[in-house]
Amino acid sequence: MNADASTDLSLLGAAEAARALEEGRISSEELVSACLARIKIDEERVQAWAYLDPEHALNQAREADLRRREGRPLGPLHGIPVGVKDIIDTEDMPTEDGTVLHAGRTPPRDASAVAMLRSAGAIILGKTVTTELATYAPGKTRNPLNPGHTPGGSSSGSAAAVAARMVPLALGTQTNGSVIRPAAYCGVVGYKPSFGLISRHGVLKQSRPLDQIGVMARSVEDAALLAEQLIGFDDHDPDTRPQARPRLREIALQEPPVPPTLAFVKTPIWRQADAQCREAFAELVAHLGERVEEFKLPEGFKNAWKWHQTVMEADLAKNYETDYLQGRDKLSESLRAQIERGRKVRAVDYNKALDQVPALNAALNHLFELRYEAILTPATAGTAPKGLESTGSPAFCTLWTLCGLPAITLPLMQGEDGLPLGVQLVGPRGSDARLLRTARWLTAQVQSS
Repeated sequence: MNADASTDLSLLGAAEAARALEEGRISSEELVSACLARIKIDEERVQAWAYLDPEHALNQAREADLRRREGRPLGPLHGIPVGVKDIIDTEDMPTEDGTVLHAGRTPPRDASAVAMLRSAGAIILGKTVTTELATYAPGKTRNPLNPGHTPGGSSSGSAAAVAARMVPLALGTQTNGSVIRPAAYCGVVGYKPSFGLISRHGVLKQSRPLDQIGVMARSVEDAALLAEQLIGFDDHDPDTRPQARPRLREIALQEPPVPPTLAFVKTPIWRQADAQCREAFAELVAHLGERVEEFKLPEGFKNAWKWHQTVMEADLAKNYETDYLQGRDKLSESLRAQIERGRKVRAVDYNKALDQVPALNAALNHLFELRYEAILTPATAGTAPKGLESTGSPAFCTLWTLCGLPAITLPLMQGEDGLPLGVQLVGPRGSDARLLRTARWLTAQVQSS
């Protein structure tokens, strides 16, 4: 039986839509049509999409419905539309990386993550806007909650499309703060798994030690559902390894065996948080009571932001050398500056910076082993800044990206301007399922009050 015609299927979360599809209450064509209708209404205001072919999306949905009717094997995302950041290769759609230098580029094959999405039955709805070469120069996307404010970056379109109900799920990437920050600004769940869980083969390379794929969704369960399908060994990505696929969704839906204790970590950059962010976190910590304790990181952490910059900019200079040499006049001033600083980084300084990461992780592991299930910390310095000239600061994501830890932002608080203020949880490397379980627990604690 199909859903009532008055039901707006674009409002369904991914898990809810998957259940409705499995039970035959809706079709994939109906779901995709609802998303396309929402895009038609809101795209001019939000501008989340770099490439969209409605008929191609509908043809995928019709094929998914036919497969279901014929009783063929179905994946966990069967018939669910997903947006894909426009630095992740798709063989049937252009991937232009947010720069005129790559205009018209159509990859010969899917990125590994996209191939896994298709294997799980997902519909690739279209390509979402990225900032220029996934760095700091903004694209055309606006924050759907207030178009006069930035959506963040670099996964701008993915966050905005999920927040605007154009698509229930989307892929992003993070080399500094490019999943967590836009998700926080747009008021959706953003989850960056542990480094090495998801293959980056077929994704624009910025920095091998830092690049990570993440997901945008409307709930912790939806984020777990999507990310679980992307995890696996890929011999094209040397930082993945053979391992059993973690049961992210199953464990995320469980109640913690004991109430978690969280470590509230301000980090050495706490002064960058604005007054309303600091006040909001003080209220949150007070509300959680004995379930949270403030923890000060050791002195050695204060240089982590400089180490991250050294690694990232040196790798940008290396990986974007052709674009810089052949088309530097087409690059933004900010990207040229990053590349030019990166070209001056000495090999000894680059290697020294990378050599610090194991010591940072050892200290963080000690924190988790003490008694803490996860770190509680801001996702951003405040709500989405006004204006479209900047994508905001990624500083509250930098340390966790450098260390490769799993992180998730939850839209649990609000600023005085009515825009969301993200709450970030960070867990031990490799303990992603437990982090998602803690995130769902925290959501329930805040929403029940």
